[in-house]
Parts: sequence; C-alpha cells; structure tokens
Amino acid sequence: MNYILKNDELTVTLSDLGAEMISVKRGECEYVWQGDEKYWNGPAPLLFPICGRLINSSYLLDGKTYELSIHGFARRSTFRTELATDTEIRFVLEATEETRVSYPFDFVLTVTYRLEGARLVTEATIRNTGDRVMPASFGGHPGFNVPLNGEGTFEDYYLEFCEACSPDEVVMTPTCFLTGGRKPIELQEGRILPLRHSLFDIDAIFMARIASGVTLKSDKSARSVTLEYPDMPYLGIWHKPRTDAPYVCIEPWCGLPDYDGEPADILQKSDMFRLCPNAEKKVSFSVTFG
Repeated sequence: MNYILKNDELTVTLSDLGAEMISVKRGECEYVWQGDEKYWNGPAPLLFPICGRLINSSYLLDGKTYELSIHGFARRSTFRTELATDTEIRFVLEATEETRVSYPFDFVLTVTYRLEGARLVTEATIRNTGDRVMPASFGGHPGFNVPLNGEGTFEDYYLEFCEACSPDEVVMTPTCFLTGGRKPIELQEGRILPLRHSLFDIDAIFMARIASGVTLKSDKSARSVTLEYPDMPYLGIWHKPRTDAPYVCIEPWCGLPDYDGEPADILQKSDMFRLCPNAEKKVSFSVTFG
C-alpha cells in the first residue's frame, strides 16, 4: 500500500513494502529514480539486517550456515503502518518465523519518515527483543534522477561535500567484497567529485572518512539533492556498471560487505552493531530537495 506525505514544498510517496520512498516531487519535478529493467528497478530500498553482500550469500552462527541475500530482507518485507499523518509516517517490521529462517534473532525495526519543509528525515530504530546479542546493520540506497528535471547532462552533475574532507575509497574486489585496502580519493577543491559514467565501470564506489553531508548538483540546473547522514560512517555512489544509466544512488551505510574468502561468523563480522537484549540503536539520515 502506498501513502502520501505532503506539505507546501513536497509531495512524497512511500510504500509499506520495504518502507520505501518511491517518489518525491517538488512541483512537476520528480527527483527519485522510477526504475527501468534496462538499468535498475530502484527506487530507494532500505538495507537491514546487513549492508552489501555476504560470501556465498551466507554466514555462520553457532556452527550452522544461514543464507541471507544481498542487503538483507527488509526491502522485500511488508511493514506494519503504525502512524500516518500528512507529514509523518511510521512503519514497523518485527521478526517472524520466516525472517528467523535466515536471521534467527528477535527484533523490531521501526522506520519513521518526517517531512520538514523541503527536507525528508528518515529515522530507524533497531531493537533487540531476544535473549542474546544481536548483530545488525542498516543503510539507505536511494536513487536520484540525473539529470534533475531534464536539465543538463549526466556529466554536468557533481557531488559536493558540505566541507573539505579527504575520503578513502574502500577497495573492493571485482565481485564487490572487501580486500582490506583503502586508497585516497582526490576531490576537486577538497570537496567536489564530478560524475561520469566510467566511475562505475567496476561497480559502486564506497568511501570512508567522509564529511557528514553531500549535495548532488549542477551549474546548469537550479535543482539539487542534499543528503545528511551524521550517523553513517560510509557513503556509496552507484549506478549499473558499464552503462549510461540516467541516475545515481547515493547510499549512506552503517556496514560493509564481507571480506573476500570464506563465509564468516556473523557475530565476528566487522561494521555491525551488536545489541544486547532489550537494547536499541537509532540512526537517521535526511534528504533535502532543492
């Protein structure tokens, strides 16, 4: 089921399937990638309980192998709608017998969207309702049209961080697993990364040591998209590799894929929260549509 948040600035459409943002319009301008089988169906999945890939789409726990596909199951799950007003909606996903087959933990994931002027805030709370330590992660994967409103070309756009920074690229294998390596990314004027399709010839680019916000913009358009993600240590950018895809995903993540090699014990996996029984973790990010 779809829901509408609306104020004087934006009209936002969200779905209870995946608690996903599926459209944001300001006037007649659609900001969110609407999906295309040729490239990627999109538009903005949420990632839980993992971010990225696991080796063989599996992990170990208590000597047993569990299968869990890329980015986890939340994006394919129907959430319960707990609250719905003109400017705020709250979705809830709880552990079921089905989720325990691939993730044998008891949890409640609450995702709240709140419209504040031209800004859409996404808040996630992960609560461990079981009786053992629970590893979990969370991330966003929103795709945005490039060019925005048809103004300019893909190569006219760039990402501008909110302040000067010296990000490191998280080096991946060609199959998108961690190598353990990092390498510096050179930014123009210490803040700007120009977009070009060849950036994604291998796959996504993931960055660490980043500023807490970034703007997608062009000198040929008055439109822009600004993400702020103070709780998220990694930022990915992606579109379908080796294509001229007219979108870019800007992805704030709390976690990363597996290291290349054998499936790992999920309790030892790096870049995951480890929540004690009855504990919870809150993370948020926001998108401002200019």
